[in-house]
Amino acid sequence: MKKLIFAFVTGMMLSACSTGIKTQTAATDSGNILPYPIYQHKMANGLNVVTVPFDSPGLAAFYIITRVGSRNEVEPGVTGFAHFFEHMMFRGTDKYPKEAYSAALKSTGAAANANTSQDRTEYHMTGNAEKLELMFELEADRFQNLNYSEHEFKTEAGAVKGEYTKNFASPYSQINEKLSETAFTTHTYSHTTMGYFKDIVDMPNQYEYSKTFFDRYYRPEYNTILVVGDVTAKQVNDLAEKYFGDWQHGSYVSKVPTEPQQTETRYTHLQNGSIPPYFSMNYKGPAFSDKQIDMPALDVLSSMVFSPTSDLYKKLVIDEQKVRFIGGGAQDSRDPNLFSIQVSMVNKDDMPYVKDEIEKAIAKVQTEGVDPVKLQRTKSNLKYSFAMSIDTPTAIAQSLSHYIQLTGDPESINRLYALYDDVSEADVKMVANRYFDPTRLTIATISEDEQGALQ
Repeated sequence: MKKLIFAFVTGMMLSACSTGIKTQTAATDSGNILPYPIYQHKMANGLNVVTVPFDSPGLAAFYIITRVGSRNEVEPGVTGFAHFFEHMMFRGTDKYPKEAYSAALKSTGAAANANTSQDRTEYHMTGNAEKLELMFELEADRFQNLNYSEHEFKTEAGAVKGEYTKNFASPYSQINEKLSETAFTTHTYSHTTMGYFKDIVDMPNQYEYSKTFFDRYYRPEYNTILVVGDVTAKQVNDLAEKYFGDWQHGSYVSKVPTEPQQTETRYTHLQNGSIPPYFSMNYKGPAFSDKQIDMPALDVLSSMVFSPTSDLYKKLVIDEQKVRFIGGGAQDSRDPNLFSIQVSMVNKDDMPYVKDEIEKAIAKVQTEGVDPVKLQRTKSNLKYSFAMSIDTPTAIAQSLSHYIQLTGDPESINRLYALYDDVSEADVKMVANRYFDPTRLTIATISEDEQGALQ
């Protein structure tokens, strides 16, 4: 995954296809950041099948990326269901009840898991490549035939409430929730992946809605199968047709509201003295694009201004020791999201000074640009440190799944990284001026005080 987001707070060409016609493509350009061919096979029902053969004898990573996350929860009162199905999908089917599913999975040498974000839910396992057909059978069965009683539904809804309560004990989770609600007034990014607590409390009463949610989104057009490892494209495509060929295309399309333009700085604060003072500066940024220079330029900027090698980090963390941690980065997402700068303080009284130093560092880029030698060094490091990290089936699958969630197209990884070579001093200066404007800013603070120090 490419992003430079500092996780202090819990953080191709599409194959042409018409009905009944199945085509596939493979990219083998040696200039790509991913030096392995990506084979795509678009099935008649809309399911995309992606295969990356990789020299990993006896090992294969099997991923299904469902391009449904909290972003798609557009109806009031029922947030949290994308994350809920991350849990519910392990409840079993008539053919493979929960215990039978676990036993069959164990025989593949794999352990299945899942996770949810704003833009997608991801199901994954890495196991014995010789058991690939069994992996297909298990996943096809639960994606098409998930079956659970109302009692099982309520039990899992209780588990989700317990997870929320556990996570919400963290002040960082609390401020993240307050930040989302403050920064976004209309778009569904206004609620976190877990959903609103009032909706989670009411979730046990939403059994019928849960079936509606599953019927809407667990359809082939929302999903991509990704297999990386000791496999061939023909093998994967044949298994996909065998086990997913009868999966019926759906008809539902969620309409995600557009966030209106922000016109002034917003603030949110959490009174909590149990952790070191903390604040974040969150500017409205762009949606992900593998065709525009903005995201790569923001990545370069964040590395040059906020990484541990930056002048700002050295001054605030090492020399003056006013800051325990500082980091920043833009969040990849399908719709415009936030560029977040996060700071853990030593003393809350220094918050205004540190904020001022951050704004000075940004203003310097806005007026003077960046050093051309450091720019080239940063671009090279961003590209090739990533390239060195994609060296196992799981690492490759995880990286590709990130871009599949954003565009539906794994080739986005190659198009995006090709843009890094084009980032110029003018581009970095341009994004600094375009996005770092006080009218686009939301400030979140944590301290023992009743009111935030930066308001």
